[in-house]
Amino acid sequence: MSVQMVRRGSGGLPIYRQISDLLRREIQDLYKAGDALPPEGELAIRFNVNRHTLRRAIDELVNEGLVIRRHGSGVFVLSPTIDYCINAETRFTATLESKGKTTQSRVLRKQIILAKGGVASRLQVPVGEEVIFLETLREVDSKPFCVISHFLPLQQVPQVLADYNSGSLHAFLEQQSNIKVLRSESLISAVIPEADDAVLLNMPRNLPVLRVKSVNLAVHNKRPVEYVVTRFRGDATQLSVNP
Repeated sequence: MSVQMVRRGSGGLPIYRQISDLLRREIQDLYKAGDALPPEGELAIRFNVNRHTLRRAIDELVNEGLVIRRHGSGVFVLSPTIDYCINAETRFTATLESKGKTTQSRVLRKQIILAKGGVASRLQVPVGEEVIFLETLREVDSKPFCVISHFLPLQQVPQVLADYNSGSLHAFLEQQSNIKVLRSESLISAVIPEADDAVLLNMPRNLPVLRVKSVNLAVHNKRPVEYVVTRFRGDATQLSVNP
């Protein structure tokens, strides 16, 4: 590979900034999410700089969220970050489509389970009561974005078990059951994904997901109608929480 010169001297940008600017343009024009940059040693030769300067240039890109270092593997290009706002009236489909994104929801599993532990507590139902367990994969612009586990009391919304197959679940509840929901709480944490989630989200096991546990209440009686555990790709999602 030929040496690519950068301008040295006190009048211009620092060398590491010139390198990061060049690499940023190349990432935007030539790379896609998941691609590896050339090894740091190869890039140092290309720009005729030492490893320390090259590493500082890469640090700029890491801090911007354009790439990630994976110990022992190299530097990899990240997917563009999607800003997802969580508030009382958050709806996945409406929120993202308002940003010009295309969305798709696919049902992975749908079955009846017996409530226990956290599910029974958050839905405020007796232990052993029948609950609908629904797992969906949400895609944004045809790429995996999050996996969601939904728990809903069967007695309140039997239509979900019988008829829900795709699209906005909250819109379905409003149209089919005349139930409008509002989010009452959201607990956010970063965790290592389960193997199945990593496969569905097309991400490595060593990168965290952002897990959000939420309870949604029916507007008309303020009773819990849905407990949700959402796992977002941590490298592609920025969560903002508004009242």
